[in-house]
Amino acid sequence: MKPITFLKFIFISATAGLLSMCQQKKEKEDQSLRGSRPNIILVNTDDQGKGDLSCLGNPDLETPNLDSLYSMSTRFTDFHVSPASSPTRAAIMSGRHEFKVGVTHTCGERERLSLPTTTIAEVLQEAGYETGIFGKWHLGDEEEYQPNNRGFNEVFIHGGGLIGRWSNGSCADYPPNKENDRKNGYFGPVLRHNDKIVNTEGFCTDVFFRQALGWIKQKNKENQPFFAYITPNAPHAPFYAPDKYTKPFYDEGFSDDIAGRYGMIVNIDDNMGILMDKMEEWYLDGNTLLIFMTDNGQYPKKGKKNGEPYQMYNAGYKSGKISPYEGGTIVPSFWHWEGVLGEGIDIDALTAHIDLFKTFTDLAGIDIPEGVQEIDGRSMLPLLENPNAEWDDRYVFVHVGRWPKYADPNDYKYKYGYESHRGENRGGFAVRTKKWRWVNNKLYDIENDPFEKN
Repeated sequence: MKPITFLKFIFISATAGLLSMCQQKKEKEDQSLRGSRPNIILVNTDDQGKGDLSCLGNPDLETPNLDSLYSMSTRFTDFHVSPASSPTRAAIMSGRHEFKVGVTHTCGERERLSLPTTTIAEVLQEAGYETGIFGKWHLGDEEEYQPNNRGFNEVFIHGGGLIGRWSNGSCADYPPNKENDRKNGYFGPVLRHNDKIVNTEGFCTDVFFRQALGWIKQKNKENQPFFAYITPNAPHAPFYAPDKYTKPFYDEGFSDDIAGRYGMIVNIDDNMGILMDKMEEWYLDGNTLLIFMTDNGQYPKKGKKNGEPYQMYNAGYKSGKISPYEGGTIVPSFWHWEGVLGEGIDIDALTAHIDLFKTFTDLAGIDIPEGVQEIDGRSMLPLLENPNAEWDDRYVFVHVGRWPKYADPNDYKYKYGYESHRGENRGGFAVRTKKWRWVNNKLYDIENDPFEKN
């Protein structure tokens, strides 16, 4: 064999290096999540704050299944929503700040998602996904606003903002739940299943998860990609749960509100365990993205233990639901996709509910169609693909929006939530960047003062 000349050696080495670079580039492209079309299960609980999990420090709760999901997930540790229910749900569905799509409150005909708005469910449905909602809709109860007319193939929901709530307007639950006392309405609630009103058996959260699992099982059997939006009304007030869930907290001396609320959270945890077990049994883990989040900060914060005032654990935040402060909007955000996303990884990029729309369309490989509203959010795919990816700073806007019906919001002085701001016009607002939070004309350095003490 003739010896290789130096020039030939250089040429061969350079060629090999170029081929290696091309191969690495191809492998990186092959790893892109865009167009991977996973099933998506989004679990969004009601009024459960960042302190309402044992994995996030709560000393009074045991949530082993959500703790397990936490350990297996990519976690967005600076993920924000709106201060209350309907606004958050509107932002998830539209990819826009809620005021831009007509949702400024949770009742009084101000919770209805504007009809020209295209929902993420409609876009996914058009791209071949089956779509289902199980639990709380809270974006309009008149027929044209119902989720079956907003992109959902399967609808299994209660009416209004919570089971048993009645009002003189259009935001109301179904009458039989009102005719029963509120507690009985949580056990065997009357619900809407597609275009029918149906009776059910069991505790409301169990009923919603059971229905969702049956639908997921069928879609999986049909090899049909799906988007399951599981939205229990728990642990929103009133605080009722089956006796086996409340008894341990009564035994610890907690008052009705804490025992009921914590019982609801443990029940959610049990249902999450069943969901994760079924995903494994049905071989869904490898092609399904499971997300757990909540719709706003904790409510309430206080109760009693052994007859004395007791402050529920709130992860250090001074506020909760219906507050423009940090505790009103920062929530858990766990993302699990076995073999695809990292486990036990924290991402501290400033992310929000408005980002889900573009993230889901990217995962489905969809270019957002013409005529869809301008989207405020970003795709989180770069962070899912590389937790250390660059993520430009941004402004995230918050407004409590709780002025009374018919009041001029420009003149109304904020007085709702956990802190009174009498005399401050246009109160109840915040603007957040990665470092700063501007709240009712006060500036906080969140990077160094996350609990807004100074």
